[in-house]
Amino acid sequence: MNIYDWHTGPYPARVRIALAEKNLQSQVRFISVDLWKGEHKLPDFLARNYSGTLPVLELPDGTFLAECTAITQYLDTLDGEPTLTGRTALEQGLIHMMNKRAEIELLDAVSVYFHHGTPGLGPDVELYQNPEWGFRQRDKAVRGMHYFDSVLRTQPYIAGDSFSMADITVIGGLIFAELVDLPIPAECEALLAWYARMEERPSVQNRVTMSMPSAVNA
Repeated sequence: MNIYDWHTGPYPARVRIALAEKNLQSQVRFISVDLWKGEHKLPDFLARNYSGTLPVLELPDGTFLAECTAITQYLDTLDGEPTLTGRTALEQGLIHMMNKRAEIELLDAVSVYFHHGTPGLGPDVELYQNPEWGFRQRDKAVRGMHYFDSVLRTQPYIAGDSFSMADITVIGGLIFAELVDLPIPAECEALLAWYARMEERPSVQNRVTMSMPSAVNA
């Protein structure tokens, strides 16, 4: 399998963490798509993913899977023992609910702030920016941090008692927040403690070193 991504990208980090959690690193080849050069918006890449976003998983039969949730779902069920997306109907429902909240309330909000409230990927890539919208989404992301702090005050993980795809998505959001200098508020003690624990997981620590951008160029 091929994975088109960028080694420091917060969204690619989600799939890289999932790969490591499932012990599948040896089954993929990373193909680097340089976000800063806008390679994800070029025709060759858009032929693989209409949305022009990373990451994208290419299967041996030529199928392309985009969207982190879809890719993680696929990887999680390859061995018939899903651990990230839920085993029972209730687990699956809770994980997908909290994963969606993690995207809407935190990760995607930080992304909008990055692209609209900061220089983003630069003028050659950011063809339109709305700073007011960007700053509103920055504030939304902070509210999202408070929400997940409240969740983690009553349970050890984002969707309950076990590490899941929802935890990976919040990790991705906080990785992105670090990149744009948006810290977790000091009063979010549960979220801060949880994130410290998550950063100790090998899958999180080694996400960047799985493959560096010089490996293969798209």
